[in-house]
Amino acid sequence: MKIAIASSEMVPFMKVGGLADVIGALAKELVRQGHDVRVLLPRPGPGSGPNRKTEPVGEVAIPMRSGIERAGIERVRSGPAGPEILFVHNDRYFDRPNPYVDPATGRPWPDSAQRTIFFCKAIVETLRSLEPGVEVLHLNDHQTGLVPVLMREVFRDETGLRRIGILFAIHNLGYQGVYEPEEVLPEIADPATERLSRAGGPLEFYGKVNFMKAAILYADLIVTVSERYALEIQHDPEHGFGLEGVLRTRAEHLVGILNGIDPEIWDPETDPLIPSNYTATDLGSKRDNKERLLQAVELPVELDVPVIGMISRLVGQKGFDLLEDAVEEMMDLPLKLVILGSGDPRYEALLRGLREKHPDRIGVSLTFNDPLAHLIEAGSDFFLMPSRYEPCGLNQMYSLRYGTIPIVRTTGGLADTIREFDVATGRGNGFVFGPYEPGAMLGAIRRGLAVYEKRRAWKKLVSTVMRIDHSWARAAAEYVRAYRRAAGARR
Repeated sequence: MKIAIASSEMVPFMKVGGLADVIGALAKELVRQGHDVRVLLPRPGPGSGPNRKTEPVGEVAIPMRSGIERAGIERVRSGPAGPEILFVHNDRYFDRPNPYVDPATGRPWPDSAQRTIFFCKAIVETLRSLEPGVEVLHLNDHQTGLVPVLMREVFRDETGLRRIGILFAIHNLGYQGVYEPEEVLPEIADPATERLSRAGGPLEFYGKVNFMKAAILYADLIVTVSERYALEIQHDPEHGFGLEGVLRTRAEHLVGILNGIDPEIWDPETDPLIPSNYTATDLGSKRDNKERLLQAVELPVELDVPVIGMISRLVGQKGFDLLEDAVEEMMDLPLKLVILGSGDPRYEALLRGLREKHPDRIGVSLTFNDPLAHLIEAGSDFFLMPSRYEPCGLNQMYSLRYGTIPIVRTTGGLADTIREFDVATGRGNGFVFGPYEPGAMLGAIRRGLAVYEKRRAWKKLVSTVMRIDHSWARAAAEYVRAYRRAAGARR
């Protein structure tokens, strides 16, 4: 198939969260399986990703409230066997160190609505004039949510666009792209969208404009990143964030496809970012990584004390309020805690304070650090993900591959991938808890520590989970079936 994917981030060019990993790995696997793939991305500013020589493809004119603005379209290959990358180049909107928030304030860029609209218009214009023959367009999250409206309403009479199937992927429904009408409608500047934003219309959401809602209603197929999450967002208001009713109206066109991981990047046997490689049958070097990890975060090297790792955006969704309530009881247990991440200034301040209070027990790095992320996966004994909700999650799958046992809350993709380990039967691959309560999380941690003390059972558990296959080959094949379904809706 000829496939176009549009996203706000992708490794190795721009990464803020798991979306970048998903797009990078999926696109590469689709190419490996024989498909013709191009990925449309905002071109990041200097220093945001690898410097690659780009080839100019053309220029598209984007009507905005301020007048006609230009987007240069530039092509680059993401590797010898990778997809074609089409960068949308406009320094005014995209020359930023972070695609979503101003690092100086931790808040969304003030012109987020304009940047989103510009990107969406550039996607459509690129498909109209520079990339003929695309069969399916795979959009990702609200940063591309206006595209289906533009294609099905503003350009509804254009045969080339009408024939393109649209698949819209929801990676996190908690971020919907909700703006004031007066902020976005003049930028879109089309009578159709003004009509669609009236009360009860597909763009309207409690008096505002919601790009995620519009994409859900106009896409030919909607995909979420795990089967459990696909159900949660339809039936649980805590997960649906006000769109559960809208999603139920599209239930027959909503499917869950669990993400995979890229074994070329996440494999302890070949990972160049960890000091010592190891395998499921030779675990000795995992302790070497543990030693280097403790040194890296300036904790005493006590190799028999279990280490719990966390790598996360520091936001409420990820369970840091649970950690805040439980951490002092955790410090009564025989463990060390290593946390890598950045985000909400409140949680950054919390972690700084915990590091100062427990300098021998808690290591903290408040930054984006890919080598340290790999070292945490390789050097930790456990990986903690106490998420309030988690559409899919990737770190629990990375952790399994590295023999680092997940401790997770049973929600979304965490529930689809992690099962409670039972010493008697040897079944299961981690430790789980249900209620979103500090005591429930502590109970799972204590169960994990108890198994850690049973050295034979522990070694068998670690060796077993490392053999679980979560590669992208399966998931990419499911996406291709979804693409064919979306494209079939246009015939």
